[in-house]
Amino acid sequence: MILQLDIERLRSLDEVRDFMAGSAPVDFRFLDRADAYGFARRVLVRFRYVRLSRPGKGLIRRFLIKVTGFSRAQVSRLISQYRETGRIEDRRRGPKRPFPQRYTKADIRLLAEVDETLGGLCGAVTRRMMQRQYEVFGDPRFERLAGLSNSHLYRLRQSVTYRRRRLTVTRTRATQVSIGERRKPHPAGRPGFLRVDSVHQGDLDGEKGLYEINLVDEVTQYEFVAAVEGISERFLVPALQGLIEAFPFVVQGFHADNGSEYINHRVAALLRKLQVEEFTKSRPRRCNDNALVESKNASVVRRYLGYDHIPRHHAALVNGFLRDVLAPYLNYHRPCHFPVEKTNAKGRIRKTYPFDNVTTPYLKLKSLDGAALSLRSGVTFEQLDQEALALDDLAAAGTVNDALVALFAEIRRRDATVA
Repeated sequence: MILQLDIERLRSLDEVRDFMAGSAPVDFRFLDRADAYGFARRVLVRFRYVRLSRPGKGLIRRFLIKVTGFSRAQVSRLISQYRETGRIEDRRRGPKRPFPQRYTKADIRLLAEVDETLGGLCGAVTRRMMQRQYEVFGDPRFERLAGLSNSHLYRLRQSVTYRRRRLTVTRTRATQVSIGERRKPHPAGRPGFLRVDSVHQGDLDGEKGLYEINLVDEVTQYEFVAAVEGISERFLVPALQGLIEAFPFVVQGFHADNGSEYINHRVAALLRKLQVEEFTKSRPRRCNDNALVESKNASVVRRYLGYDHIPRHHAALVNGFLRDVLAPYLNYHRPCHFPVEKTNAKGRIRKTYPFDNVTTPYLKLKSLDGAALSLRSGVTFEQLDQEALALDDLAAAGTVNDALVALFAEIRRRDATVA
């Protein structure tokens, strides 16, 4: 893409500032160093550089660096020359006996025009077309470029003259994010290895719905859910901290899919702060890496909150239900299936779900070897027993149902009041 600068459109520092921010529709190009020097002098004269304040001088300096492509030191030298003499000249001293230059600046500019027309083809195709342009169609401008070698073509494309003539825009390349280790967690029968996923309550008429953040322990299936207004760092990081601290045992690992709401520096810093040792993320084309929490999304979150739109401003109300009513029921009263893994003759792991292994997450935690050692400081099984036995299973389920009815009635009442 070849761009042409219309300097007359930049008449104030505010317009220059907009251009630097990328919001002003100004295009530019320079054919050679003399054009760049002339442009730099016109800018310094137009904006009366010597009379500007320090911030204004800094803005003009950054503008010249961006537009001319010169280094900061080179722009400083040009400004010093302008302040001393009022002119900007090329003071470089070339060698006394310079090597002969086979391809002139005009040839390089012609190559840039060819690449612009062809869309930047490979070297061999470009060479052949320039050769045909001279030999078949008789264009005298390509006399020297007709014999250009492949390697030298690429060297010319890296020259300053070429890069000033032609701006090449490339697609953004995918980058590897170094946050989190890409593997499946291996808890080895220990509690504290959490899986996380997000559930969205949908949009309606352009209004965003709230999100549920679902955390499940892989070994015990202990589960805590929180509702947030959005999955930006502002809402997500405090919710994650509250969820992780709600688990009665020490959290040792945190596993997420590859969503940017979890794979970012803020979440990584939170995990370091909470002394979570392992931060892992799902592998590509391994859909089972985060299957446990995804199944809980359906069997727990969707089962109780459904698929209907819940406006985001109800996040605090929903969060109270999830924290105070649903979480105790899930962890102390709702039984879960726990698999038994067996390796068959072909070396494949098969999972079975015997009835004897159907139990609550809390009882599963108590059954683990050394379970008391995994509890957080200040938490004991005596305290947890009191919470677990405060209600029987059916009474706890009835409490959840009553609270759920009251929750949606309150949501409808508030929405009707606003309307």
